[in-house]
Amino acid sequence: MAVKPEWLRVKAPLVPRVGTVKDILRDLGLNTVCEEASCPNIGECFSQGTATFLIMGPACTRACPYCDIDFDKTPRGLDATEPTRLAEAVARMQLRHVVITSVNRDDLPDGGAQQFQRCIEAVRRRCPGTTIEVLIPDLCGNWEALAVILAAGPDVLNHNTETVPRLYRRVRPQGDYARTLELLRRTRSLAPWVYTKSGVMVGVGETPEEVDQVMADLRAVDCDILTLGQYLQPSPKHLPVDRFVHPDEFDRWRHLGERLGFLQVVASPLTRSSYHAEQVQGLMAAHPRPRPAGAC
Repeated sequence: MAVKPEWLRVKAPLVPRVGTVKDILRDLGLNTVCEEASCPNIGECFSQGTATFLIMGPACTRACPYCDIDFDKTPRGLDATEPTRLAEAVARMQLRHVVITSVNRDDLPDGGAQQFQRCIEAVRRRCPGTTIEVLIPDLCGNWEALAVILAAGPDVLNHNTETVPRLYRRVRPQGDYARTLELLRRTRSLAPWVYTKSGVMVGVGETPEEVDQVMADLRAVDCDILTLGQYLQPSPKHLPVDRFVHPDEFDRWRHLGERLGFLQVVASPLTRSSYHAEQVQGLMAAHPRPRPAGAC
Protein backbone atom coordinates (compact mmCIF):
# COMPACT_ATOMS: atom_id res chain seq x y z
CA MET A 1 0.00 0.00 0.00
CA ALA A 2 1.12 3.57 -0.69
CA VAL A 3 2.74 5.53 2.15
CA LYS A 4 0.26 7.86 3.81
CA PRO A 5 1.12 11.56 3.83
CA GLU A 6 1.59 13.37 7.11
CA TRP A 7 -1.92 14.83 7.14
CA LEU A 8 -3.36 11.31 7.41
CA ARG A 9 -1.42 10.26 10.49
CA VAL A 10 -3.70 9.63 13.46
CA LYS A 11 -2.62 9.06 17.05
CA ALA A 12 -4.86 6.92 19.21
CA PRO A 13 -5.78 8.80 22.41
CA LEU A 14 -4.66 7.05 25.55
CA VAL A 15 -7.69 7.77 27.70
CA PRO A 16 -9.87 5.51 29.87
CA ARG A 17 -13.04 6.53 27.94
CA VAL A 18 -12.04 4.34 24.98
CA GLY A 19 -12.06 1.23 27.13
CA THR A 20 -15.33 2.23 28.75
CA VAL A 21 -17.10 2.41 25.39
CA LYS A 22 -15.67 -0.92 24.32
CA ASP A 23 -16.78 -2.48 27.61
CA ILE A 24 -20.36 -1.27 27.07
CA LEU A 25 -20.40 -2.62 23.52
CA ARG A 26 -19.06 -6.01 24.58
CA ASP A 27 -21.38 -6.22 27.56
CA LEU A 28 -24.42 -5.61 25.36
CA GLY A 29 -23.20 -7.66 22.41
CA LEU A 30 -23.30 -4.80 19.91
CA ASN A 31 -21.31 -4.10 16.76
CA THR A 32 -20.03 -0.72 15.58
CA VAL A 33 -19.01 0.31 12.10
CA CYS A 34 -16.08 2.04 13.81
CA GLU A 35 -14.54 -1.36 14.52
CA GLU A 36 -15.91 -3.49 11.68
CA ALA A 37 -14.90 -1.03 8.94
CA SER A 38 -11.54 -0.10 10.49
CA CYS A 39 -12.40 3.60 10.79
CA PRO A 40 -9.30 5.79 11.36
CA ASN A 41 -11.23 7.99 13.81
CA ILE A 42 -12.19 5.21 16.21
CA GLY A 43 -9.86 6.42 18.97
CA GLU A 44 -11.15 9.99 18.83
CA CYS A 45 -14.81 8.99 18.71
CA PHE A 46 -14.58 6.37 21.45
CA SER A 47 -12.64 8.78 23.66
CA GLN A 48 -15.55 11.21 23.33
CA GLY A 49 -18.09 8.50 24.15
CA THR A 50 -19.57 8.25 20.66
CA ALA A 51 -20.00 5.33 18.28
CA THR A 52 -21.90 4.41 15.13
CA PHE A 53 -23.92 1.29 15.84
CA LEU A 54 -23.96 -1.42 13.18
CA ILE A 55 -27.19 -3.42 13.27
CA MET A 56 -28.08 -6.69 11.54
CA GLY A 57 -24.36 -7.42 11.19
CA PRO A 58 -21.47 -7.80 11.23
CA ALA A 59 -21.46 -9.54 7.81
CA CYS A 60 -22.73 -7.88 4.61
CA THR A 61 -24.46 -9.52 1.63
CA ARG A 62 -22.46 -7.32 -0.76
CA ALA A 63 -18.72 -7.39 -1.34
CA CYS A 64 -17.77 -3.85 -2.30
CA PRO A 65 -14.00 -3.83 -2.97
CA TYR A 66 -13.35 -0.75 -0.82
CA CYS A 67 -15.10 -1.98 2.33
CA ASP A 68 -13.53 -3.90 5.22
CA ILE A 69 -16.78 -5.38 6.54
CA ASP A 70 -17.04 -9.17 6.17
CA PHE A 71 -19.01 -10.66 3.28
CA ASP A 72 -21.64 -13.38 3.81
CA LYS A 73 -24.67 -14.06 1.61
CA THR A 74 -26.05 -16.77 3.90
CA PRO A 75 -29.63 -15.84 4.94
CA ARG A 76 -29.72 -14.91 8.62
CA GLY A 77 -32.51 -14.14 11.01
CA LEU A 78 -32.82 -10.91 12.96
CA ASP A 79 -32.18 -10.60 16.68
CA ALA A 80 -35.36 -9.39 18.38
CA THR A 81 -33.36 -8.16 21.38
CA GLU A 82 -31.01 -5.94 19.36
CA PRO A 83 -33.18 -2.77 19.47
CA THR A 84 -33.48 -2.95 23.26
CA ARG A 85 -29.76 -3.58 23.71
CA LEU A 86 -28.92 -0.69 21.38
CA ALA A 87 -31.18 1.68 23.31
CA GLU A 88 -29.55 0.57 26.56
CA ALA A 89 -26.11 1.38 25.12
CA VAL A 90 -27.30 4.85 24.10
CA ALA A 91 -28.52 5.41 27.65
CA ARG A 92 -25.32 4.14 29.29
CA MET A 93 -23.13 6.24 27.00
CA GLN A 94 -25.39 9.26 27.59
CA LEU A 95 -25.45 10.04 23.88
CA ARG A 96 -27.09 13.27 22.76
CA HIS A 97 -26.97 12.09 19.14
CA VAL A 98 -26.83 8.50 17.92
CA VAL A 99 -26.01 7.10 14.48
CA ILE A 100 -27.50 3.76 13.52
CA THR A 101 -26.29 2.04 10.38
CA SER A 102 -26.37 -1.48 8.98
CA VAL A 103 -24.74 -3.87 6.62
CA ASN A 104 -26.60 -4.52 3.37
CA ARG A 105 -29.18 -7.24 3.98
CA ASP A 106 -30.29 -8.11 0.47
CA ASP A 107 -31.44 -11.49 1.83
CA LEU A 108 -34.36 -9.76 3.59
CA PRO A 109 -37.46 -8.71 1.60
CA ASP A 110 -37.42 -5.23 3.15
CA GLY A 111 -33.62 -4.91 3.35
CA GLY A 112 -33.90 -4.65 7.13
CA ALA A 113 -36.27 -1.68 7.22
CA GLN A 114 -38.35 -3.10 10.07
CA GLN A 115 -35.24 -3.61 12.22
CA PHE A 116 -34.29 0.03 11.64
CA GLN A 117 -37.83 0.96 12.66
CA ARG A 118 -37.62 -1.10 15.86
CA CYS A 119 -34.24 0.40 16.77
CA ILE A 120 -35.43 3.97 16.24
CA GLU A 121 -38.54 3.36 18.32
CA ALA A 122 -36.54 1.68 21.11
CA VAL A 123 -34.14 4.62 21.36
CA ARG A 124 -37.04 7.09 21.33
CA ARG A 125 -38.64 5.29 24.28
CA ARG A 126 -35.44 4.89 26.29
CA CYS A 127 -33.78 8.23 25.45
CA PRO A 128 -36.43 10.68 24.19
CA GLY A 129 -34.00 13.61 24.17
CA THR A 130 -31.48 11.93 21.87
CA THR A 131 -31.50 12.88 18.20
CA ILE A 132 -31.34 9.93 15.82
CA GLU A 133 -29.48 9.59 12.54
CA VAL A 134 -29.82 6.50 10.36
CA LEU A 135 -27.28 5.63 7.69
CA ILE A 136 -29.16 3.20 5.46
CA PRO A 137 -28.39 0.99 2.45
CA ASP A 138 -30.24 1.47 -0.83
CA LEU A 139 -32.84 -1.21 0.08
CA CYS A 140 -32.59 -2.44 -3.55
CA GLY A 141 -34.95 0.37 -4.47
CA ASN A 142 -37.79 -0.84 -2.22
CA TRP A 143 -39.50 2.50 -1.56
CA GLU A 144 -42.15 0.94 0.69
CA ALA A 145 -39.29 -0.16 2.95
CA LEU A 146 -37.92 3.39 2.92
CA ALA A 147 -41.34 4.64 4.02
CA VAL A 148 -41.26 2.21 6.99
CA ILE A 149 -37.96 3.70 8.19
CA LEU A 150 -39.16 7.27 7.76
CA ALA A 151 -42.40 6.53 9.57
CA ALA A 152 -40.36 5.68 12.69
CA GLY A 153 -39.24 9.32 12.80
CA PRO A 154 -35.46 9.63 12.45
CA ASP A 155 -34.09 13.16 12.61
CA VAL A 156 -31.50 12.57 9.88
CA LEU A 157 -31.51 10.07 7.03
CA ASN A 158 -28.09 9.41 5.54
CA HIS A 159 -27.42 7.37 2.42
CA ASN A 160 -23.93 7.47 0.97
CA THR A 161 -23.27 8.17 -2.69
CA GLU A 162 -19.70 6.89 -2.18
CA THR A 163 -18.25 7.74 -5.61
CA VAL A 164 -18.85 9.28 -9.02
CA PRO A 165 -21.17 7.50 -11.50
CA ARG A 166 -18.32 6.52 -13.87
CA LEU A 167 -16.71 4.42 -11.12
CA TYR A 168 -19.80 2.68 -9.75
CA ARG A 169 -19.20 -0.58 -11.61
CA ARG A 170 -15.66 -0.78 -10.21
CA VAL A 171 -16.18 0.63 -6.73
CA ARG A 172 -19.80 -0.17 -5.90
CA PRO A 173 -20.81 -2.92 -8.37
CA GLN A 174 -24.17 -3.76 -6.77
CA GLY A 175 -25.13 -0.13 -6.28
CA ASP A 176 -26.75 2.27 -8.71
CA TYR A 177 -26.06 6.00 -8.84
CA ALA A 178 -29.54 6.94 -10.05
CA ARG A 179 -31.10 4.78 -7.30
CA THR A 180 -29.05 6.57 -4.65
CA LEU A 181 -30.26 9.97 -5.85
CA GLU A 182 -33.84 8.68 -6.05
CA LEU A 183 -33.68 7.43 -2.44
CA LEU A 184 -32.66 10.89 -1.25
CA ARG A 185 -35.28 12.57 -3.45
CA ARG A 186 -38.05 10.31 -2.14
CA THR A 187 -36.97 10.93 1.45
CA ARG A 188 -37.42 14.65 0.93
CA SER A 189 -40.85 14.03 -0.64
CA LEU A 190 -42.09 11.53 1.97
CA ALA A 191 -40.73 13.32 5.05
CA PRO A 192 -39.72 16.91 4.26
CA TRP A 193 -38.95 17.60 7.93
CA VAL A 194 -36.16 14.97 7.95
CA TYR A 195 -32.64 16.23 7.21
CA THR A 196 -31.00 14.31 4.36
CA LYS A 197 -27.32 13.53 4.20
CA SER A 198 -24.87 11.78 1.90
CA GLY A 199 -21.16 11.03 1.77
CA VAL A 200 -18.51 10.72 -0.92
CA MET A 201 -15.03 9.20 -0.66
CA VAL A 202 -12.29 10.46 -2.94
CA GLY A 203 -8.99 9.00 -4.06
CA VAL A 204 -10.39 6.03 -6.03
CA GLY A 205 -9.86 7.41 -9.53
CA GLU A 206 -12.37 10.25 -9.83
CA THR A 207 -11.55 13.70 -11.16
CA PRO A 208 -12.24 16.88 -9.17
CA GLU A 209 -14.75 17.93 -11.83
CA GLU A 210 -16.67 14.66 -11.39
CA VAL A 211 -16.92 15.30 -7.65
CA ASP A 212 -18.21 18.79 -8.41
CA GLN A 213 -20.96 17.25 -10.54
CA VAL A 214 -21.92 14.74 -7.84
CA MET A 215 -22.30 17.63 -5.42
CA ALA A 216 -24.54 19.46 -7.89
CA ASP A 217 -26.60 16.27 -8.38
CA LEU A 218 -27.07 15.91 -4.64
CA ARG A 219 -28.24 19.49 -4.31
CA ALA A 220 -30.67 18.88 -7.20
CA VAL A 221 -32.47 16.36 -4.95
CA ASP A 222 -32.28 18.82 -2.04
CA CYS A 223 -29.69 16.94 0.02
CA ASP A 224 -28.93 18.96 3.17
CA ILE A 225 -25.61 17.62 4.47
CA LEU A 226 -22.52 16.38 2.67
CA THR A 227 -19.43 14.58 3.96
CA LEU A 228 -16.26 14.22 1.87
CA GLY A 229 -13.27 12.15 2.92
CA GLN A 230 -10.18 10.33 1.69
CA TYR A 231 -10.48 6.63 0.84
CA LEU A 232 -7.94 4.51 2.70
CA GLN A 233 -7.15 0.97 1.58
CA PRO A 234 -7.96 -1.39 4.50
CA SER A 235 -5.66 -4.18 3.23
CA PRO A 236 -3.72 -5.21 0.11
CA LYS A 237 -6.72 -7.22 -1.13
CA HIS A 238 -8.94 -4.13 -1.24
CA LEU A 239 -9.30 -1.46 -3.89
CA PRO A 240 -6.01 0.47 -4.11
CA VAL A 241 -5.77 4.19 -3.41
CA ASP A 242 -5.49 6.13 -6.67
CA ARG A 243 -4.16 9.27 -4.97
CA PHE A 244 -4.04 11.05 -1.64
CA VAL A 245 -6.05 14.24 -1.93
CA HIS A 246 -4.49 17.33 -0.37
CA PRO A 247 -6.43 19.17 2.37
CA ASP A 248 -6.59 22.26 0.15
CA GLU A 249 -8.83 20.36 -2.29
CA PHE A 250 -11.18 19.45 0.53
CA ASP A 251 -11.34 23.12 1.47
CA ARG A 252 -12.31 23.95 -2.12
CA TRP A 253 -15.11 21.38 -2.04
CA ARG A 254 -16.31 22.71 1.29
CA HIS A 255 -16.58 26.23 -0.13
CA LEU A 256 -18.26 24.91 -3.29
CA GLY A 257 -20.79 23.00 -1.19
CA GLU A 258 -21.63 26.13 0.77
CA ARG A 259 -22.17 28.03 -2.48
CA LEU A 260 -24.38 25.23 -3.82
CA GLY A 261 -26.61 25.54 -0.77
CA PHE A 262 -25.80 22.56 1.47
CA LEU A 263 -26.70 23.36 5.06
CA GLN A 264 -23.51 21.65 6.23
CA VAL A 265 -20.39 20.38 4.47
CA VAL A 266 -17.80 18.37 6.40
CA ALA A 267 -14.77 17.85 4.16
CA SER A 268 -11.28 16.73 5.18
CA PRO A 269 -9.00 13.75 4.58
CA LEU A 270 -10.18 11.97 7.74
CA THR A 271 -13.88 12.80 7.41
CA ARG A 272 -16.20 9.79 7.44
CA SER A 273 -19.99 9.58 7.18
CA SER A 274 -20.54 9.81 10.92
CA TYR A 275 -17.53 11.91 11.89
CA HIS A 276 -18.70 14.67 14.27
CA ALA A 277 -22.27 13.74 13.35
CA GLU A 278 -23.51 15.31 16.58
CA GLN A 279 -22.86 18.73 15.04
CA VAL A 280 -26.16 18.31 13.20
CA GLN A 281 -27.89 19.44 16.38
CA GLY A 282 -26.58 22.95 15.80
CA LEU A 283 -27.79 22.78 12.21
CA MET A 284 -31.24 21.69 13.35
CA ALA A 285 -31.41 24.60 15.78
CA ALA A 286 -30.37 27.07 13.06
CA HIS A 287 -32.68 25.57 10.41
CA PRO A 288 -35.67 24.11 12.29
CA ARG A 289 -38.14 21.90 10.48
CA PRO A 290 -41.13 21.28 12.73
CA ARG A 291 -42.89 17.97 12.17
CA PRO A 292 -46.54 18.30 11.17
CA ALA A 293 -49.20 17.08 13.60
CA GLY A 294 -49.43 13.31 13.51
CA ALA A 295 -45.94 12.77 12.10
CA CYS A 296 -43.56 10.54 14.07
